[in-house]
Amino acid sequence: FMFIGLALSALMNLLFGCTSMSILFAVFWVVNGWTQGMGFPPCAKMLTHWIHPKELATKMSIWNTSHSFGAVLALGLCSGLLALGFDWRWCFWVPSVLAGAVAVFCFLFVKESPKEAGLPELEIENATSDVEASSLTTRDRMKLVFGNRVIWLIALANFFVYIVRFGFLDWGPTLLKQYKGIPVSKGGLMIIAFEMAAIVGTIFAGWITDKVFKGRGVRTCAFCMLFTALFSFGFWYLPSGAPIWQATLLLMGAGFCIYGPQALIGIVAANQATKEAAAMANGFAGIMGYLSTTVSGVGVAVIKTHYGWGATLCSFAGFAIIGMVLFLFAWTANADGYKRKSN
Repeated sequence: FMFIGLALSALMNLLFGCTSMSILFAVFWVVNGWTQGMGFPPCAKMLTHWIHPKELATKMSIWNTSHSFGAVLALGLCSGLLALGFDWRWCFWVPSVLAGAVAVFCFLFVKESPKEAGLPELEIENATSDVEASSLTTRDRMKLVFGNRVIWLIALANFFVYIVRFGFLDWGPTLLKQYKGIPVSKGGLMIIAFEMAAIVGTIFAGWITDKVFKGRGVRTCAFCMLFTALFSFGFWYLPSGAPIWQATLLLMGAGFCIYGPQALIGIVAANQATKEAAAMANGFAGIMGYLSTTVSGVGVAVIKTHYGWGATLCSFAGFAIIGMVLFLFAWTANADGYKRKSN
């Protein structure tokens, strides 16, 4: 499934660089978003087979930094190609070739579970074996996901996490230029700094979850959303014309905090649904996250048009607070669902 999604994404990028028609741009862009979404659930499922729940937050957070590294690499690659005089289309063709090569590599060499690699199964208390798991029906898996209050709460919280994340990511350069008077060239570098801070923040959030909160990711998420709101307010109060380093630090602070929940939601979903339904739980949480693009896209545009950038930043802070409250409702939840299954 992951191979098909990545291969189709590579194809969409290839086709995107081969056309000049607006309608085809839109079609390839939408299909590309859909096929990229096919990557997270299979990875989440595989990781639960290879990594013990007590270590999942730390190790899965490291894995989750891959898209931030990818974003930085894409920005650097595209800037480099354009600087060397290549046409913009190469910014899609080169990543297409890279994605296609990785897709083939995954198909040939990635093993879904230790058993498939000829190794003993991971020993998890109260977990079913791979043979028993294969006999579960779709209804059994749906019960593990949709009958779990914590998964519903984190899925709803993911809606607000993604609003803030994509709000900063998609609107960041425009906001920096129009609201703070920062040139687009420097704004682009600040967004790269935002992504780099996200990498560090993601790993830190996973480490804190395992070492301090003993695998209870919702607690880390609640604190991350609180600080994201504070950094959003800080950016709002920053006067126009303030030194760029101040704006950069505030933006990096927001990136450091918001990407922790973005990673941990997948980890909490996988642990709560157990390895039997980790992919389905992440698919559900992911749907809620991507539904937020209607707000982070059209909604933010409406707020900015009618109320200005100050109100937009305040709305980011408000969405972060709502997400924090939803995580607080799940504060007392167990670290995983394996104990619940045994009762």
